[in-house]
Amino acid sequence: MDLLRFLLNVVWLVLCGLWMAIGYAIAGIICCILIITIPFGIASFRIAGYVLWPFGRTTRERADAGGASCVGNVIWLIFAGWWLALGHLATSIALAVTIVGLPFAWANLKLIPISLMPLGREIVPSDQPFAAR
Repeated sequence: MDLLRFLLNVVWLVLCGLWMAIGYAIAGIICCILIITIPFGIASFRIAGYVLWPFGRTTRERADAGGASCVGNVIWLIFAGWWLALGHLATSIALAVTIVGLPFAWANLKLIPISLMPLGREIVPSDQPFAAR
């Protein structure tokens, strides 16, 4: 199973992971320019690492996420989230052209919700998504 995850991650990295991670890193750098948006930059860098090597990991809601995360997600959605979601959508359309790319296109579509609302979520290994609840 670990070999399969490794191979999926390598193919993902080559086909779309690297440039999607670069998009998240650019959004993170832009967010870190202003002091008030540093939490958005940190979330963007965290998701960049996830998008770079996603297989074998998943996201879950944090237990301590509250109203501030909700407000932050609305702000993120307006300024950066929809751009990143469009990137995932365009990448999934390009990957869906071939049979080999179909699973990766589906994986890209599954990343759209976290690109739209990243605050209040954490990245965990996929074999224990509910361990801390």
